[in-house]
Amino acid sequence: MSAAVALAVAVAITLVFDFTNGFHDSANSVAALVATRAATPGAALLLAAACHVAGPLLAGTTVADTVGGVVRLPAADVLPAVGAAVTAGIAWNLLTWWRGLPSSSSHALVGGLVGASGFAGVRWGGVAGLHVTGVLGVLAGLALSPLLGAGLGAAADRLARRALRRARRRVDVAIRRAEWVTAGALAFSHGANDAQKSMGVITLLLVATGHLGAFAVPLWVKLAAASALTLGTASGGWRVVKTVGRGIYRMRPVDGLATQGGSAAVILAAAGVGAPVSTTHVVAASVVGAGASRHARHVRWSVVGEICSAWLVTLPACAVLGAAALPLWRWFA
Repeated sequence: MSAAVALAVAVAITLVFDFTNGFHDSANSVAALVATRAATPGAALLLAAACHVAGPLLAGTTVADTVGGVVRLPAADVLPAVGAAVTAGIAWNLLTWWRGLPSSSSHALVGGLVGASGFAGVRWGGVAGLHVTGVLGVLAGLALSPLLGAGLGAAADRLARRALRRARRRVDVAIRRAEWVTAGALAFSHGANDAQKSMGVITLLLVATGHLGAFAVPLWVKLAAASALTLGTASGGWRVVKTVGRGIYRMRPVDGLATQGGSAAVILAAAGVGAPVSTTHVVAASVVGAGASRHARHVRWSVVGEICSAWLVTLPACAVLGAAALPLWRWFA
């Protein structure tokens, strides 16, 4: 197999991963909007798709820089390792989508990279100034962001309920309209964070194969990643919408407004420091926080337990899948 063909296939597979990320995680952007009947599924997906395009084009490339800096293999070994890691991520996204579980594409990608590259083949890093680096920096962001999401979701929900406790029922109309704004902000933040993961992987491939002299994301890579994520979003992820929007806690419009706004703030802040966090983690945790702040007994903790189990299993499972796919990619590339 020629090097050019192998590179083209690896880039295409990465965009497929981006696509599965989009239809898997589209639920996170629109679940509250649909569950609270603020928008029809079709209108919600159109809003999410438009904002997903804007996110990766306008939010810089700090997350892409972090992802691209995780692997430190010799140039000849980068393509097989990345191909194996992305293959593992696709397999995991499809499995969890089929099961209706809100899983983390970020965990899946990082786990695949560690499994395919080996412990000595990744940069462990940590925190450098105001930015995260390496696997440890990514894991720190993945661990802290759900806690922040739950805290902000609970605080925003309490604040909104206190401000509206004397309001008449017709205020629900205004709240549902405001949900469109927070849903758009959440979709923008999702595009700004998640599309950059694929941008970082593709740019890493271009550098390793000599097509780029330095790590700088080309415009065509930004457009390709944004388009793949948007197409995936437009395809919908209704199994996961049901879990996030109704399975954890029966949300009201004010809950949707609070959880979407809090989640968008956390994810945009993470993009600013280069942390490729999980939109799934943040949104689901925000819903749990809002539900628990209102009536903890109304939260379906058995569903929360299933989601947490999937989160814990994702990274090691994808590390195993990445290691298993590596021999095939070495033969192919």
